[in-house]
Amino acid sequence: MTNQPKKKLALVTGASRGLGFAIAEELGKQGWHVMAVARTVGGLEALDDRIQAAGGSATLAPLDITKPEEMLTLAQGIATRWGGADLWVHAAIHAAPLCPTGHIDAEDVENSVNTNYVAVTTLIPLVEPLLRAVDGTAVFFDDDHTGQPFWGSYGATKAAQMSLVRGWQAETAKIGPKVVIAQPQPMETAVRARFYPVEDRDPLHDCHEEARRILAEVL
Repeated sequence: MTNQPKKKLALVTGASRGLGFAIAEELGKQGWHVMAVARTVGGLEALDDRIQAAGGSATLAPLDITKPEEMLTLAQGIATRWGGADLWVHAAIHAAPLCPTGHIDAEDVENSVNTNYVAVTTLIPLVEPLLRAVDGTAVFFDDDHTGQPFWGSYGATKAAQMSLVRGWQAETAKIGPKVVIAQPQPMETAVRARFYPVEDRDPLHDCHEEARRILAEVL
């Protein structure tokens, strides 16, 4: 069980829907073994079905990234079984509803802070050694709404996440791991539909096309 497998390992946090799902599926098709992390079991099972149908393989990890003990167990398991992670794609996000700043809901703020920022401060120290062990790469997604009207909870916590990641990127530029910040095109995801419920979705990009484009730039 401790022998290093031939396949490269991709850890995808937030793999049960949207861009995370599409990237995990595409990696599986390309021959990576995908460690798929999300809270939504049904989404993970659907992902596994599609990866297996394409001849790939995945390990499903129905875990909550906001729970440090679960992330520690995950990291320890990867270290023991795989010896490291060749790729970490972080697509998990809490999308609080848009609202005036004076009406921000306290529970949405807490969920946004814990998912979008605090969880990343937990994950980076756990995943960094796994990436360094095999000269791996981390990928994050920028989505800048800082200071825009009605984006309070999401915009502020996403900005905090990006500030943290850019600092990590600068620190590791020479010593690794490589940290990539990608900029996805507007996509027809459930998250975007929550932000823009009456938007014309025809001009939006397909998640799988974006996944292929981003991976082609990263790998």
